[in-house]
Amino acid sequence: MTRLPGRARVVVVGGGVVGCSVAYHLTRLGWTDVLLVEQGRLSGGTTWHAAGLVGPLRASEAGTRLVQYSAELYAGLEAETGLATGYLSTGGLVLARTPERMTQLRRTAANGIAYGLVAEVVGPDRAHELWPPMQVDDLLGALWLPGDGKVNPTDLTQSLARGARDAGARVVEGVRVLGISTDDTEAGRTATGVRTDGGDVEAEVVVLCAGQWSKALGDSVGVTVPLHSAEHFYVVTEAVEGTRPDLPIMRDQDGWTYFKEEVGGLVVGGFEPNAKPWVAPDAIPYPFEFALLEEDWEHFSLLMDEAVHRVPALAETGIRKFYNGPESFTPDNQFLLGETPGVRGLFVGCGFNSVGIASAGGAGRALAEWVVAGSPQDDLTAVDVRRFGPLQNDVGFLRARVVETLGLHYAIPWPNREPVSGRPQRTSPLHDRLAARGALFGTRNGWERPLVFGPAELDYTWDKPAWLAASAAEHRACRGGVAVFDQTSFSKYGISGADALELLQWVCAADVDVPVGSCVYTPWLNERGGYEADLTVTRTGPEDFLVVSSAATTHRDLDWLDRHQRPGRQVDVRDLTEELAVLGVMGPDSRDLLGSLTWAALGDEEFPFATSREIEVGGDRLRATRMTYVGELGWELYVPAGSAARVYERLMADGRAADGGYSAIESLRLEKGYRAFGRELLPDVTPREAGLVFATALSGDKEFLGRAALEAAGAPQRRLASFVAADPDVMLWGGELLRRYGEPAGQVTSAAWCATVGAATGLAWVRRGGVTAQLLEEGGFSVDAGGREVPVRLGLRAPLR
Repeated sequence: MTRLPGRARVVVVGGGVVGCSVAYHLTRLGWTDVLLVEQGRLSGGTTWHAAGLVGPLRASEAGTRLVQYSAELYAGLEAETGLATGYLSTGGLVLARTPERMTQLRRTAANGIAYGLVAEVVGPDRAHELWPPMQVDDLLGALWLPGDGKVNPTDLTQSLARGARDAGARVVEGVRVLGISTDDTEAGRTATGVRTDGGDVEAEVVVLCAGQWSKALGDSVGVTVPLHSAEHFYVVTEAVEGTRPDLPIMRDQDGWTYFKEEVGGLVVGGFEPNAKPWVAPDAIPYPFEFALLEEDWEHFSLLMDEAVHRVPALAETGIRKFYNGPESFTPDNQFLLGETPGVRGLFVGCGFNSVGIASAGGAGRALAEWVVAGSPQDDLTAVDVRRFGPLQNDVGFLRARVVETLGLHYAIPWPNREPVSGRPQRTSPLHDRLAARGALFGTRNGWERPLVFGPAELDYTWDKPAWLAASAAEHRACRGGVAVFDQTSFSKYGISGADALELLQWVCAADVDVPVGSCVYTPWLNERGGYEADLTVTRTGPEDFLVVSSAATTHRDLDWLDRHQRPGRQVDVRDLTEELAVLGVMGPDSRDLLGSLTWAALGDEEFPFATSREIEVGGDRLRATRMTYVGELGWELYVPAGSAARVYERLMADGRAADGGYSAIESLRLEKGYRAFGRELLPDVTPREAGLVFATALSGDKEFLGRAALEAAGAPQRRLASFVAADPDVMLWGGELLRRYGEPAGQVTSAAWCATVGAATGLAWVRRGGVTAQLLEEGGFSVDAGGREVPVRLGLRAPLR
């Protein structure tokens, strides 16, 4: 066994493609005291049996840029290291058998244009010219992606490792990491190294890139790394006529299959609708190096039948090799990246959901930059490990969810799709009552949340869904009367102590040194002036504050606060999310309804906007905050969980109020132009770009995190604008390409059909300098609705003011 050093600045655990990419990029950033340890041989875990597909176009711009960089890196790596990667730019085809899939492909092509990639929708004949071995009789068309390519995973891993070694890193094989060492410091619990079967190694930073073994190592130090392995199948065939080395990658997603050329034959694999879970993460056998699982032709038969349908010659073609290798998947089909909450200096890069080869270059660079800079340098919100908490780390939940997650790879990516497995995890005190009243639920951060009331099911379509009429009725009830929304899933934190104000004044861009009983809308910004959170802060006492944030960001927000605490500061932070239910009472009649149930004065003079105070509703004491996310008179009622059902029943007793769901909240907020974190507001978006400078203290002299970057920034090169579609029959969902006079001009971030406006309405980035109200009024704008150009009217002000 190779002797290990006693200390390294960084220890990377795992010698797969991702771990080697992290080590490579750390050295490129000047951190050369890097030790990479692999329990077997490099690439011997799950990397070696990956299919090696590299498709840059992803669902988001951030994801696309990440894989674009991977492709560029792989193409040039041999010239740098002297070791070939096998990278070949072949192009790729995605086929469509159904009208719904064709609409998806047109939307995907428009996304490609928005991100500056070449993407072309072609007919069946052209698809056949590009991929001669297949039959196209049942196809409606295909998407041609010239930028797709393929790579040899093992060769790529070795090349990255060579590059890391050449720059000073040590790469040690045959050493098994048994655990992660931690210590309690002034900054909190901190990773201090690793324990291995070859001795202990001290380190400032530990980067966990151990693939499917990562969860067990995370569990050992109480860190959430939610992933579970499923069996992933493909075969390599004998020679097939019409193949050639540069044959494009082909994906027949309606048949759940993919194809690529290999030594004159075809690799045939896929993502079946119902996957086969492997063992629990803590039961993975050791050693498990360059190993495969048992063949399962019965399970693979669904994919093989579809493959023969697409490539008839396969019915007479022999099979060289059957591969059944485990791949790890996460609950939402996005990988896990970043520094873990709870253990400083412990980073993860794992759970790549069968796209690890394509993602490894960009993910390795992004994670290395995070390590060196101390914070992410790009928008990594979708893959940030902090989006999950302990509930999502449960093995039973993960085992149920992996059956669904793998199958979603090739399912139509409906914009409002809700997972069905592993539910429910968290329910509000009103859940059973709302279900009895006809609520259809979605899920966010484990919470069951009512989306709409009445319809039998949540149908999926690119057009107007069947549930839209019910949601529009809830929307109108809120605009014209009063509606009650169960918003219990809000993240809620109590922050108190002698130094609570000092901490909040630093992390909040707005001034929160306000009188007791005042509520402030504020962003939390990073050093680059981009959004880390979008929330409200209510001062409930001289040294006490209530912070309310989105349902999805609980663990991210708490980690952000923890990272900005100074040693010795007297601040107590409590997660109140489970303790307090939230009822939104919204609409022009909300004052009359709430006033009939309380002695508190609710008039504009006695209870102005952004005021918060405790009141009694039918004998139950609660906090009422006059704040809205729907743009109407209303109050958010923060109710002790045990009292929520009684308060709800009183609000609904006389029949004046309608139930409202989150689909109505979405359409209501877009009519008013309200932004959302994760959609419009991201770590690479500033308040100037978002049109929200008014929600900061930039005009005053208060210091806050991100102020220097905001002051130094020039005129924004993009602006967020509201829009309304000219055709009331069109349904928009978000993500559509924005054009001006036929030329790409930006992209829609959020959209919904809005009942007051009577048309699809939303928010979109206009990507050009000098965006003014006059420019937008001049018009010429349209959005690409699945291949149909729909004129839209844009403005810096919302359609409903």
